[in-house]
Amino acid sequence: MKNIEAKIIQSLNVTSVVSINTIQELWSGYGYIYRCYIEGFKASSIIVKHIEFPDQTNHPRGWNTEFSHKRKIKSYYVESSWYLSQVKLSHDDWKIPELYYSSSQDNEIFLILEDLNAVGFSLRKSRVTLEEMKNCLVWLANFHGTMFGEKPKNLWRIGTYWHLTTRPDEYKAMKNKSLKNAAYAIDEKLNQATYKTLVHGDAKVANFCFSENGRVAAVDFQYVGEGCGIKDVVYFISSCLNEDECQQYELELLDYYFNQLEVALKGSLISNEIHLLIDEWRFLYKYAWADFCRFLDGWSPGHWKMHSYSTNLTNEVINELNLK
Repeated sequence: MKNIEAKIIQSLNVTSVVSINTIQELWSGYGYIYRCYIEGFKASSIIVKHIEFPDQTNHPRGWNTEFSHKRKIKSYYVESSWYLSQVKLSHDDWKIPELYYSSSQDNEIFLILEDLNAVGFSLRKSRVTLEEMKNCLVWLANFHGTMFGEKPKNLWRIGTYWHLTTRPDEYKAMKNKSLKNAAYAIDEKLNQATYKTLVHGDAKVANFCFSENGRVAAVDFQYVGEGCGIKDVVYFISSCLNEDECQQYELELLDYYFNQLEVALKGSLISNEIHLLIDEWRFLYKYAWADFCRFLDGWSPGHWKMHSYSTNLTNEVINELNLK
């Protein structure tokens, strides 16, 4: 912890570091996230994300290939670039932590970020109500609307952590032959979308921070890149609902998201174009879901998200493509 303390004092010129508390270890042993209490700075607490690239990795599901290691390394550089690109912008409609300091050298990245707990976003949820889901969809709609038409600079060319180009090992391991045969056609369908924005790329419920008044903020921007925003929506819904709930609330949640997106896009597109975008992303909903199922089929067969709702949407896409 002495190295962390010295780095904070040096980078922020604080009076002292009162305490350093470990929040969590990063995926596969790539470092740690800390909450640090400090004196002599504009905030009394900060978050430190200290990434150290290991020689040996310990993936929970056994994906310890050199390819996956390089993907993770790039993801942390992408996150650093993302925060640096946003450092002078205010995001009242899609709150993210403010970046206080960033450095990278050798096998290490050091990020010092705003502590969202300290500014009212102190709640973390593994289960959410329908209203809380809608609050997250407001964040996504505002984010997608603001970032519409932006090109990825020092980010992923294609956003989301599961997209096909970055998952050749999982593709090889797929058991569902029909889905495997359709994988490249599904990928192309999504990548050839007319309307694109920047996507968060890992918009699961665990990456949202909730306030008491209903507002939300988001963290973990390792997989930001270009894509159709419906990919974030699909991944978010899949992280919150079981198969029956997906079926029950699909239309209500999609309508809500697209209503919010229409408002967010009014400064970027004329009304007719907004409706064309919404029609396209609605159509691609099932393709985005099938694309995520393609990843799961290779990465973790039997995953709880591979339920009948997922299967039905995937089969609909396969039949539509006429690839079996």
